[in-house]
Amino acid sequence: MTGTGLYRKLSATTIHEKWERDNSGSVIPGNREKGTRQEAKASSRMSQESVSKVYTLDPLQDKRWAELVERDARSTIFHSVPWLQALRAAYGYQPVVYTTTPPGTTLANGVVFCDVKSWITGRRLVSLPFSDHCEPLTSSDAELAAISAEIGHQLAEKTFKYFEMRPVGEIPAPADLQQVTEVYGFHRLDLTPDLDALFAAFHKDSTQRKIKRAERDGVVYREGPELLDEFYGLMVTTRKRHRVPPQPKEWFATLVQQLGSRLAIRVAFYQGRPIAGMLTVHHKKEFVYKYGCSDVRFNNVGGMHLLYWKSIQDAKEKGCTVFDFGRCDINQEGLMTFKRRWGAVQSELTYRRYAISDDQSLHFPPSSQNWKMRFAEQVFARCPESLLSLMGRLLYRHVG
Repeated sequence: MTGTGLYRKLSATTIHEKWERDNSGSVIPGNREKGTRQEAKASSRMSQESVSKVYTLDPLQDKRWAELVERDARSTIFHSVPWLQALRAAYGYQPVVYTTTPPGTTLANGVVFCDVKSWITGRRLVSLPFSDHCEPLTSSDAELAAISAEIGHQLAEKTFKYFEMRPVGEIPAPADLQQVTEVYGFHRLDLTPDLDALFAAFHKDSTQRKIKRAERDGVVYREGPELLDEFYGLMVTTRKRHRVPPQPKEWFATLVQQLGSRLAIRVAFYQGRPIAGMLTVHHKKEFVYKYGCSDVRFNNVGGMHLLYWKSIQDAKEKGCTVFDFGRCDINQEGLMTFKRRWGAVQSELTYRRYAISDDQSLHFPPSSQNWKMRFAEQVFARCPESLLSLMGRLLYRHVG
């Protein structure tokens, strides 16, 4: 989307069931059967007219989006205007909301995307890049179907290669579109018990013991935006260990700037050196672990465990009721076990891509079994850290 106007009226095809329920009772006197048929036709025309109109708005300019995010219990930090501003500032993505609500009225629903344009990977709509999940803020399947149908028309016109959604729950598949999915592990911790009860529920050996060791051995906890350099240094080291480039430092700096007090950078120090780092964000009652990194040479002293424990304490102090441990690859059983040992409940996130045809561009990135991925991993593993950071700066805007 270009963002040159707040709205652009669009079209789709569905039926507004509420309109039909509210208006199906009256018939023409003296001719009930004929009246019923005429009323049904009128109802169908009016209902299609009312829900099948889809509009777009710029969530960075239209205040109604922020109002909907604040009002809707399903919203997360990833729906928020500051997060969208960070995506645009760091990567140039233009956010756009599709809605069935007409201009000039209270926004009743919306699905937020980023228009990702790349000369390498093509143009597509993603909801949302670099965001673990993003639930459609719609109140009925009919609303979501109308929005999906309009984007389907744009796919047919080759405006976009595909569109991607990252819901927390199940959503109906759009008709007449090809779909591929990718499943991730997802873990959340209920924060309603008190801190003593939460700590008692942690795994005694691998979690409680590590926290106590960090405290006993003098691991120092610090928090603040001034720790960005220490955090990013650990992030580069960690990404190299995982054989992928780090996201550009500008991305993290932009998050700090845009999210303000909603974001915290946390670093654990041992004998004066940073050994573990974490970036967390929060929105209303939800606290989110977003990024973590560490120096594996010091894993035995429990720096990362101390950061998690301090974050959980902070979340409780802020009145949060859920700690979101984020997504992880479904085949990372060790990482999923680590999260479960904090008492987190495991579920699944299913990412969905939709396109007109099931071509190769629709599929999610290949696994490490692909020879190209294995070759790339070998290159990344051998790159100097400064070059690896440069590669991240060049590549990440194309993979959102």
